[in-house]
Amino acid sequence: MAGALAEVLGEVLVAPDGEEVAVAALASRGVSLVGLYFGCSLSGPCAQVGASLAAFYGRFRGEAAGAGAQRLEIVFVSAEQEQQQWQEAVRAMPWLALPFADKRRKLKLWNKYRVSNIPSLIFIDASTGKVVCRNGLLVIRDDPEGLEFPWGPKPFSEVVAGPLLRNNGQSLDSTALEGSHVGVYFSAHWCPPCRSLTRVLVESYRKIKEAGQKFEIVFISADRSEDSFKQYFSEMPWLAVPYADEARRSRLNRLYGIQGIPTLIVLDTKGDVITRQGRVEVLNDTECREFPWHPKPVLELTDSNAVQLNEGPCLVLFVDSEDDGESEAAKQLIQPIAEKIIAKYKAKDEEAPLLFFVAGEDDMTDSLRDYTNLPEAAPLLTILDMSARAKYVMDVEEITPEIVEAFVSDFLADKLKPEPI
Repeated sequence: MAGALAEVLGEVLVAPDGEEVAVAALASRGVSLVGLYFGCSLSGPCAQVGASLAAFYGRFRGEAAGAGAQRLEIVFVSAEQEQQQWQEAVRAMPWLALPFADKRRKLKLWNKYRVSNIPSLIFIDASTGKVVCRNGLLVIRDDPEGLEFPWGPKPFSEVVAGPLLRNNGQSLDSTALEGSHVGVYFSAHWCPPCRSLTRVLVESYRKIKEAGQKFEIVFISADRSEDSFKQYFSEMPWLAVPYADEARRSRLNRLYGIQGIPTLIVLDTKGDVITRQGRVEVLNDTECREFPWHPKPVLELTDSNAVQLNEGPCLVLFVDSEDDGESEAAKQLIQPIAEKIIAKYKAKDEEAPLLFFVAGEDDMTDSLRDYTNLPEAAPLLTILDMSARAKYVMDVEEITPEIVEAFVSDFLADKLKPEPI
């Protein structure tokens, strides 16, 4: 266990009293699950969640200690900018914390687990370091006594099981989804981007069905009232989990670690995830020619997929040409490297630590260059880490596969020095 956890957390953590605790020592305590708590003491929502989490932690650890083991440990991954604030926050918490000085590791954890907002709680297996649950905050809300520990993922068919609705009031069992590709659509009427996506998605759904594809969408509402749900659902030609079934809606949010809406997750006929970026795919492929949207190793940067730049480090090769041939050649240059990285991390059941893009010449690319203060050179090889407000730039006359591979390897090995964005 120590090796896998040390790779994630480093060799030591800090206890509330300031003493160092070896990560290797967690094994002797019987810890089998670690919750990574991303938060900041200055945040009102974090303060509220922190109090609930501390009560949960106390109950769970008390019961576990009575059974002779401490199966759960929490590690605070702080967003504090000042060490004194961090020290005060850690002293007030009953669990361990990542050392304040280990800022590089903190940023790596934020990127590794695609943390986009706080507070956030992600459970990982202590023996493997793999993600068990991406939305731990829903766990402590839905299972306050910890009866479902260790909250591991279940098949979609099991989590969604039960009646589903059509907007005409018809009900059918979730087994009707068997053999179909499924879009799991997390959305709400109060959210303007959701309403915009729904209008496009209705047309996409119609085109896919008319093409004879077995495809269904299941709407998971985040509306604030049943009346709002009914009004919004009346616009949708697909299925929905009943609004009153809050437990099932919450379990589906937990299953996919939903941190924001709208989110469209596309599943294959076995219920396995094809892509979590259904929103981007639907907007990019309005004719649905590439359905069911298997991920591409390298994407051409567009207005609709630029939102992915905020999800973690991204390699962006700027070619600054309106010539499609040059963009395609750039994609072919970096695709083997992207495929190699993706395959390596997929074998470990982890998300790749980098997304790969080629950027041509348009207003959006110009705005990105201006925002990140990049040189006007072309071609220009970069890695942009928006969450860390950091960039890594390789400005050479010719970009070769060897240069790209070395650049990526050095980045993953923490050998590159970041420049501020």
